[in-house]
Amino acid sequence: MAVSLKDVAALAGVSVKTVSNVVNGYTYVAPPTREKVERALAELDYRPNLSARNLRQGRTGVIALALPELDAPYFAELTRFVIDAATERGWTVIIEQTDGRPERERQVLEGVREQRVDGLVFSPITVGRDELAERDDTTALVLLGERVFDGPTHHVAIDNQRAAKEVTEHLLSLGHTRIGAIGRQTNPNANTAHLRLAGYKEALASAGLPYDEALVPPTGSYHRRDGAEVMARLLALDEPPQAVFCFNDLLALGAQRTALARGLRIPQDVAVAGFDDIEDGRYSTPTLTTVSPDKEQVARVAVEMLEQQIHGSRRPGRRPLPREVTAAHRLVVRESTTD
Repeated sequence: MAVSLKDVAALAGVSVKTVSNVVNGYTYVAPPTREKVERALAELDYRPNLSARNLRQGRTGVIALALPELDAPYFAELTRFVIDAATERGWTVIIEQTDGRPERERQVLEGVREQRVDGLVFSPITVGRDELAERDDTTALVLLGERVFDGPTHHVAIDNQRAAKEVTEHLLSLGHTRIGAIGRQTNPNANTAHLRLAGYKEALASAGLPYDEALVPPTGSYHRRDGAEVMARLLALDEPPQAVFCFNDLLALGAQRTALARGLRIPQDVAVAGFDDIEDGRYSTPTLTTVSPDKEQVARVAVEMLEQQIHGSRRPGRRPLPREVTAAHRLVVRESTTD
């Protein structure tokens, strides 16, 4: 039989209201009383009825996570961290895949599958500041990624330009002066690609090297096949690159495959670096040098921001103002760039 608040109150010798205050984290309970209640909760192994609590508070205990593609390892790993952070709060997460299609992203903004959710963590590809400003749905919202900065809602991202500059500087420090890049996008909405290209260009300029567009062919998508195909084009140049910076790890893994199939040694003949630090790159041959975004921090901060909005929405005038948070990243040097 489930333990009730009344059972805990009887063991602790306090009122049911006092037990409720302790369970709900209210601060105005005297420390000795709180200690008695916490001992009783532990002794009886009390488990709160989260569904009932959410209903009393006018909430569902469900949040949504909307991402472009679930089979991309970066998003799969990020999803796990979002679920972990939500589970700590007793929340359930439903997942939406938008495929980066404008109509799907607009539908997500106006309500997830017509279900009632308490909040939405959303990584958009196409919708921008205007669509966010015109949004009718008042559900708590946090944006991820690089599509919108300084918009009307909370946003978490990493410094992509700085990270791309750092990995390019790493390749330059190894003595490479002819450095290719795989991942350039012609779509004006591809903000992540544009920022990473800007970081690459900045590093070259700081080193006094010209930007050569022949070394940066456009890339259709960000999958292994695209990396393999673009690497083949780079290796066919009269002067192929000495090193290649790929704008994500899947591109880098595809690029490595092409280089190895041509009989080249990595990194002796061509060095390869990626971005995202997915698990595959830690076990590839050779292991992959990459930029490692703090995916756990991204997820934790996003869920914390949702929590602030959800609680603030029941206290008029106290909803947190939109915030921009830049999560950490680090360069992880592995075998694909150093012997």
